Parts: sequence; C-alpha cells; structure tokens
Amino acid sequence: MFGRLFGRGGERPAADPYALPTPRRKGGVYRLQALGDARVLALVQAAEAGDWEAVKEAALPFDLGREHQVLAEIAEVAGVQEWIGRAVEEDKEHRALALLISGSRHVVWGWEARTSARAVDVSQEQWRVFHERLHIAEEQLLEAAELRPEWISPWRRLLTSGRGMSLGPAVTETRLDAALRRDPLDLGVHMEWLSQLQPRWGGEPGQALAFAREAFAGAPDGHRLGCVLPMAHIEEWVESDRMDHLENPQVREELRLAADRSIFHPAYERRLGWQEDFNIFAMALSLAGEKPAARRVYRELDGAFTPWPWKYISQPEAMYARFRRRV
Repeated sequence: MFGRLFGRGGERPAADPYALPTPRRKGGVYRLQALGDARVLALVQAAEAGDWEAVKEAALPFDLGREHQVLAEIAEVAGVQEWIGRAVEEDKEHRALALLISGSRHVVWGWEARTSARAVDVSQEQWRVFHERLHIAEEQLLEAAELRPEWISPWRRLLTSGRGMSLGPAVTETRLDAALRRDPLDLGVHMEWLSQLQPRWGGEPGQALAFAREAFAGAPDGHRLGCVLPMAHIEEWVESDRMDHLENPQVREELRLAADRSIFHPAYERRLGWQEDFNIFAMALSLAGEKPAARRVYRELDGAFTPWPWKYISQPEAMYARFRRRV
C-alpha cells in the first residue's frame, strides 16, 4: 500500500522511503499513525516531548501553512498548549509558525472542553472554557495570518473557531473568501464550510449538499476535492431523520460517479494523507450499499483506518472492520 503513496492512477513507483511499517492486527485493520509517514511521526514525537527546536526541525519538510493534515497531527497532541506559548513569546524569527500551531491547538483544546454533546447538554462551565480557548485561538491565528499572508491554514482554522463562537455570516463568509483566494480548490476549507452550512450550525436543509455539488462540478478530474460530495451525503445522513438517505438510487449513482472522477481517476495523486480521502468514500459507499465500489476502496486501503469521518458512528473502527468484511 505505502509503496503507492505518491503514485498517480495505477502506476507503482519506487517504495516510499518515509513510509512507516504497516502494523498488523486481528482482521487486518489498523489505525493509521502519523499519516503513515516517518517524518510526520518525528514531528508528533517532538511535539509530545515539548521540544520546540525539534518541532521546527521536523517541520522543515512540510508547509504547515498549507498542509492541513500535518498541522492537525500536531494540534491533536495533548499538552502542546502548556509549552507553545513560550515559543510564541521568545522565538521572534518563527513567531508565525508558533502562533499557527498554538492557535490550532487551542481550537482543538476548546472543542475538547465543549465535547461533542448537543448544545443543550453542554454546561455553563464548559461553554465558558470553550469560548475562552477559542478566543485565544482567534487572536493567535489572526496574527499568524497577518504575518504570513500567503498561508491558508490560519483561515481554515478561523472558520472552525468562528463557527464555535457563532460569529455570524458576515465574519465567516469573509474568512471563507480569504481562504479561497489563496486556494479555490482547497479540500480542507470546503470541508469546514460544509460543516458551517449544516442545520445544526444554522444552515438550511439541503444547502450543504448544493454547495458540495457545485464545488465538485468545478473541480478538475482526479482532484481530491471530489471528497466533498460523499462527505456532504454523510452529513446529510447524520442530520436527516431518514436513515435510508444514502440508499437512494440517485445518491448511490452520484457516489459512484464521484469516486470514478476523483479517487479512482488516473489523475488522482496519492499525496500524504490520501488514506483519509479513501476512508470518506469507504464510509459513504458502505452506508449506501454500493458493494463493488466500496470493495475497490477497501482493497486500496489495505486495512488503513482513519478516525475521520467514522467518528459519526459509534465504535468507528469496529464498524470500519465490519463493513470491510461485508464487501
């Protein structure tokens, strides 16, 4: 699997020298660690150790201002908030990078305080901590964006914090425009806006799906932006009272065509983190009962499981394994 990490279409290039060994578990399913890359693992380990110099060195192969998935690996590391503030204050040369990492971590840390509970089930103390952490994130990400105007990552994270703070359409749409000016085809930004348009965040029913269809229609063949369509259908399934939404024949056909025009297209490039793209399609196609297409996706994944988007289902890794067995 990892030998095809950066390949195009069905080509099989030389083995990736940075690929982590594939762990084996019962049933052949394993949770992808550090995007399956030794360099990302070194970055995560440096963050876990609280070693800012090692973090900077390990970050050199990446552009954290654009590579959302690599940045997310650091933002998820518990405890980063305890030491990154010193880097923000003391390392003037790399202040923008420290602000980006700190702001991103505070967004994640804020949601950890809020939890994934329904708004009515979140306590006043949880809301207070949530907004306190997001306020810090907002200040830091806005400064990072000012220091490095070419970066798109601060704007994507600001979409998340703005949604959490209910800043309203005037602010969030301005941030969306800022992000898309930097890359009109950025999948991460489109995914954030897809969440923003959900009824649970004030959107209208069907609005997110219409946005996804329009975005996908304007994407080049083989572009990973095609993942926005199955994700929109998963979100629709989550929001809807109709559990059979994905089993609709028209939806199933749309998912098949989206896979053919994106992850299965010869122009699709398996860049770092490609397994998450395939997991999005795996979940959507499995829920839709599209066994032939799902089987092809699982075969390419070779057991690699990513938490997103399976977190929408209870016991996500077990459900991934169950669907994989069924096809």
